[in-house]
Amino acid sequence: MVRAFRPDPIDGTVLDRLLSDALRAPSAGNSQGTELIVLVGPEETARYWDVALPPERRGSFAWPDLLTAPVLVVVLADPQRYLDRYAESDKAATGLGDSAGSWRTPYWLVDGGMAVHTLLLGAVDAGLGALLFGLFAREEAVRAALGVPEGRDVVGVVALGHPLPSSRRGRSAERPRRPTDDVIHRGGW
Repeated sequence: MVRAFRPDPIDGTVLDRLLSDALRAPSAGNSQGTELIVLVGPEETARYWDVALPPERRGSFAWPDLLTAPVLVVVLADPQRYLDRYAESDKAATGLGDSAGSWRTPYWLVDGGMAVHTLLLGAVDAGLGALLFGLFAREEAVRAALGVPEGRDVVGVVALGHPLPSSRRGRSAERPRRPTDDVIHRGGW
């Protein structure tokens, strides 16, 4: 995860390929409920940052070079597409088309996460840096500023761009990985 970016633009062909690949990530029932708001360039990304991190709060922000990322992708999930798909005849017997509460695991969020993962891996493969982050307390304000329709769930935001060399890493980067013997259970628990 990269938290410092050069402001250089991303080649449009590369960006289009990354976005297309992200939308080809697995989708439960081929519901295709992942949607992307793509903000490119300083004017569009400023619309996001002015709401999510107003100028008066930026002085204490730990990652100021995150704000120079030339692209922000807001990843959204549409639960209704899953309800509609699972109400169709070939899926209706599952009962998952009845309501969002019928889903023990909300696959619209799983699928949105897979789209994010595809976008992150594609960015690295293209020689770019990327960071997934959440909206937290500013979600409603960002939704309003970007015109997000009701009924869409925000999965997160992905910053994309050319990485700026930075010696500062996030605090979580130093946490040790759990040993594989603790987390891989072959043949059962």
